[in-house]
Order: sequence, then structure tokens, then C-alpha cells
Amino acid sequence: MKKKIFLLILFLITISKTHLLSADEAKMAKGLEIFNETAACSACHMLKAAASEGNIGPNLDTVEGLTEASVMDIVTHGLGVMPAFGEDEILTKEEIAIVSFYVANSVQK
Repeated sequence: MKKKIFLLILFLITISKTHLLSADEAKMAKGLEIFNETAACSACHMLKAAASEGNIGPNLDTVEGLTEASVMDIVTHGLGVMPAFGEDEILTKEEIAIVSFYVANSVQK
């Protein structure tokens, strides 16, 4: 009986992790689309995961301490010559969250 309960719990954990992985994969795919197309971040930024070679803004693969929260703040409010994608309503809050997730999880460490 204990073995069956253990196997059931293991099975449920495996399913939940698989679901989370597929959700993250979908979020990463959408983030790539926003990065390269919708927001055109790739025109200014280099990011190997996105095969982008922009050289106006910083190379995102080499920025120290890049987190999802820091990306979200900069994308929302802008920095230097970078526009405020949130304040100027270029991207929705959801799109900013997705592209921030993508960038933070794509940088070469």
C-alpha cells in the first residue's frame, strides 16, 4: 500500500513538473517572438539565444546581475536612449513580463 501511494505521489510530481516545463517553454517561445518581432529588441541588443546582433544597446549576454525584475523595470521605464515600452504603451504589461522572463532566462552565464 505504501509503495502504491509513493508511486502515485511520484507520478503526480512528474506530471506537474512536465506541465510547468511546457508552460515555461511556451513562455520562452513567446518571449523570443516579442524580443525579435513585436518590440524589435534585437535591433539594438545582442543576445545569443535570440540570434540577435544589435550593437546600439548593451550586449545582454554580458550585463552583470541581469534579473527578471531588473529587465522588467528597464523595459517598462526605459533607460538612456531606450524607450519606455510600458509608459509609452508600446508593450502591454503581460508582454513586458514575458519578454523579461525570456531575457533573464536566456542570458549566457
